Amino acid sequence: MATADDVRRIANGLPRTVERIVRDQVKFNVGRIVYLALSRDEQTLGLAFPKEERAGIVAAEPEKFSLPSTGDMRYHWVHLRLDAVGVDELRELIVDGWRMVVPKKVAAAYDAAEP
Repeated sequence: MATADDVRRIANGLPRTVERIVRDQVKFNVGRIVYLALSRDEQTLGLAFPKEERAGIVAAEPEKFSLPSTGDMRYHWVHLRLDAVGVDELRELIVDGWRMVVPKKVAAAYDAAEP
């Protein structure tokens, strides 16, 4: 089971990530783009996710994923229950979301440095 501390550890280890508090909510940005946001109770994680794939993942794994609120459907975003995933899957989802917002050369340098 993943926790908010796992989210912080993984996200803060990614290049150009900045952790901020916005309206009592922890968010992770690259530049001005938010790619992760913890719910206020830190049980759910909003994360960058391809719009065209989110309905499929929510339908396939509704115990893990849910759609964002109606107002946020215009964004590349999905919600994840932290208690429904392990740390390895969480890392993969966070890194994939991060890749959506960093320049390709930053992602390539990260890949080259990974063991």
